[in-house]
Amino acid sequence: INISLEEGRQYRFAEILFVGNKEYTDAQLNQVLKIDEGDIYNGAVLKERVSGDGTPTSFDISSEYQNNGYLFSQVNAVETKVEDNAITVEIRIREDEKARIKKVTVAGNDKTNDHVIFRELRVKPGDLFSRREIIRSIREIGQLGFFDQNVTPEVIPNYQDKTADIDFTVVEKGGSQIELQGGYGGGGFVGTLGLKFNNFSLRNLFKGKAYQPVPMGDGQTLAVRAQASTIFRTYSLNFTEPWLGGKKPVSFNVSFSHS
Repeated sequence: INISLEEGRQYRFAEILFVGNKEYTDAQLNQVLKIDEGDIYNGAVLKERVSGDGTPTSFDISSEYQNNGYLFSQVNAVETKVEDNAITVEIRIREDEKARIKKVTVAGNDKTNDHVIFRELRVKPGDLFSRREIIRSIREIGQLGFFDQNVTPEVIPNYQDKTADIDFTVVEKGGSQIELQGGYGGGGFVGTLGLKFNNFSLRNLFKGKAYQPVPMGDGQTLAVRAQASTIFRTYSLNFTEPWLGGKKPVSFNVSFSHS
């Protein structure tokens, strides 16, 4: 197979002009764009630096505006002039008004109570819209360990009143662990039984309807462990409340053991 290739002329960036920006200065936007006059022209890189690469960690001009409340902003790159193998580019920005979050909801949590998820969210009703804080909220929910990693937020914008609703959809997974070990050593048999519930609910301990098979949903941890042999026995119980009082992530832990 013979491939004939005509390279043509190599083009470079000429001036890069910002039009319509009031929130950010040209120097601040240049720090995001990271393209200088004289650089070899690359349309794919230009598009990524202006509109993003589709990943949550994308660092681009559009995302920076959305991180600062400008949900309805529009950023476009337009080639305006070609002269002596140099292309002049205008970054045209329509900032619009800042948007605020109107309502935040969660769905898909059949076992976990709403307040366990809401206290991890970094977006609250009345806050300025922030793409960065939505992504951070997804990460915080995933770190609970009660849900699959594919937390999907849906942003529902309302252009009329410059607000947005956010709906987080989660998929729950098992949060309990069972440990069962047995062995022979030191002249006798050693057995271990352990139970750990990672989404326990102490306040529902005496509510019969809450047992499925144990009270769940408040994000607490309860671990019970017993080990026995012909010459010794050890029992332990551990309880952890990660949000003591429910307002701040102050962890409270209590343990009991008997040998």
